[in-house]
Amino acid sequence: MRRLSPGDCAINTATLGFQAPIGEVIEAVARAGFGAIAPWRREVEGGDVTAIARQIRDAGLAVPGYCRSTYIPAADKAGFDANVDANRRAISDAAVLGAKSFVMVVGGLPTGSKDIAAARAQVADATGRLLGHARACGVRLALEPLHPVYAADRSCLSLLSEALDMCEAVEGATDDPWLGVCVDVYHVWWDPNLRRDMARASGRILGFHVCDWLVPTADVLNDRGMMGDGVIDVPGIRGMAEEAGYAGFVEIEIFSAANWWKRLMVETLGVCRERLATAT
Repeated sequence: MRRLSPGDCAINTATLGFQAPIGEVIEAVARAGFGAIAPWRREVEGGDVTAIARQIRDAGLAVPGYCRSTYIPAADKAGFDANVDANRRAISDAAVLGAKSFVMVVGGLPTGSKDIAAARAQVADATGRLLGHARACGVRLALEPLHPVYAADRSCLSLLSEALDMCEAVEGATDDPWLGVCVDVYHVWWDPNLRRDMARASGRILGFHVCDWLVPTADVLNDRGMMGDGVIDVPGIRGMAEEAGYAGFVEIEIFSAANWWKRLMVETLGVCRERLATAT
């Protein structure tokens, strides 16, 4: 397994709590010595995407992923088409940023629906529609399965195996996939079939996110822990990813409203560097 240095790692900007403009975040991440940054659409859309991309490049940072998709399932065709179009525009922005992948958190049940199978069918349909545009833009699509606690509102894809099934159904077998998965340890650590499915994901792992699951967890969305502060075997899962051929950036993504988001960016980035060596 690789011995990580900050240059091997990306900072997902959510880790810093969106407390500063994207330009300041870019400079802070670069000063801390990290090799990459993964921005969110809320920081980019409505701004000068080309200028943001130039600042990232000038800072010497790569962009492994652009977060995240508009939720796809909708109650009617007009809503579905609008969601697909919003994602198409975001993929175009991802290309301007030089992002290697566009992270798809696909959404859960439309308002008033109890049909999760229909929601999954909409996700597969939309992914197929977006794949050609993504390929033309040079941006790969990364389906991110989320912990099943989010199935109703954030992602009807809960298992890594489900995401891989969808990749194969939409794109088919290929030696050069443009559709793959983003593996976040927060969402997959509990899966009894994780080792099997990580091996199956060989060639399709487009992103690898790290944080930790705290016990107790005060909020399943916004109370993630720094690596080493919880119960996830982060190095063990990273080992599975690397055994499957993943050699990309290890991306730190921590939603922590009550803790890390209240700290100065320089402090959080410093602890991230320390934990890369001891708990990642």
